[in-house]
Amino acid sequence: MNAPLSRPKSDLRRALKTRIDQHFSESGRDPRGGRALHAKAVILLGWAAISYGVLVFAPIPWWLGVLPAMSLGVAMAGIGFNILHDGGHGSFATRRGLNRLAARSCELLGLSSYFWHYKHNVWHPGFANVNGLDIDIDIAPLGRFSPHQPRRWWHRWQHLYMPFVYGLLEVYWTFWSDPVAIVTSRVGHHEVPRAPLREHLWFWGAKLWFVAIAIVVPLLMHDPLTWLMGFGVVMFTAGFVPSLVFQLAHVVEEAEFPEAVDGALDGEWAEHQLRTSVDLAPNNRWLTWYSGGLNFQATHHLFPAIAHTHYPALSRIIAEVAEEHGIPYRCTPSLLGALRSHFRHLRRLGQA
Repeated sequence: MNAPLSRPKSDLRRALKTRIDQHFSESGRDPRGGRALHAKAVILLGWAAISYGVLVFAPIPWWLGVLPAMSLGVAMAGIGFNILHDGGHGSFATRRGLNRLAARSCELLGLSSYFWHYKHNVWHPGFANVNGLDIDIDIAPLGRFSPHQPRRWWHRWQHLYMPFVYGLLEVYWTFWSDPVAIVTSRVGHHEVPRAPLREHLWFWGAKLWFVAIAIVVPLLMHDPLTWLMGFGVVMFTAGFVPSLVFQLAHVVEEAEFPEAVDGALDGEWAEHQLRTSVDLAPNNRWLTWYSGGLNFQATHHLFPAIAHTHYPALSRIIAEVAEEHGIPYRCTPSLLGALRSHFRHLRRLGQA
């Protein structure tokens, strides 16, 4: 299901681009990454390295190891939010090679930057919240995220068990989804161009490296039960945090779930982004810093090639332009409010 979908044209996207270009022209700032973003990358990589060192090599009791294990998982998610994400969109730095290196931090987390590119850069932004095309909302049969997906009897409890599913996604991506994808050249309903030899070498080399640091080295230092507990906490945290952040931006009551009819979507591309993506907690500086600006999801969808450090300012411009064109700009004021909206949405879709 890779056929392009046609959309009617409007001047919304052109107006947004004009206003954003004007913002950067007047401010004199570079749209791409700067020192603040690079300093954050150093902090996150150091955070992960220290957490790993304490977890694996420090002589601490097993029960105390839960803390550095959680810390490592949170740091891994932060690397994905800030380094991998901006690098993959070419906004981490002005130099192309540095952006590619940042995108390769995906392999540092046990994942594949090759398949991440197609999942996140190609299918998700173009078809956000479209059933059968947006892979991020397709977790059948475990959950029902869109009203256009079939309901199963167990979905009535999905608002209760889904957090545990989120925590399993890092293990699923690392040890099942990616290997299956590189062998079959398919991810869900989508076909992927066959990976060249270079990507195969990167893929399998990175998987072996991750197995070495996540399994082999810790087992040399700890008994199998202690390792399993630490490994489980790290992987659960590293899967739960990014999964929840992404779902709070799309799988909520405020977002729309359009259907494609005869190969067309109702609404121009920029309008589609504003109707299917929701910004959240814009005044929460810690969330903005840690999530790499992904709490400004609508802003990111509209301008993915701009570094996330600019999103708070851009979101205000986008809200103004959207209002001028009669398009809703959706923003949940608080993180708690977004959490409530997400789980209410899951509960409603799970009912008969």
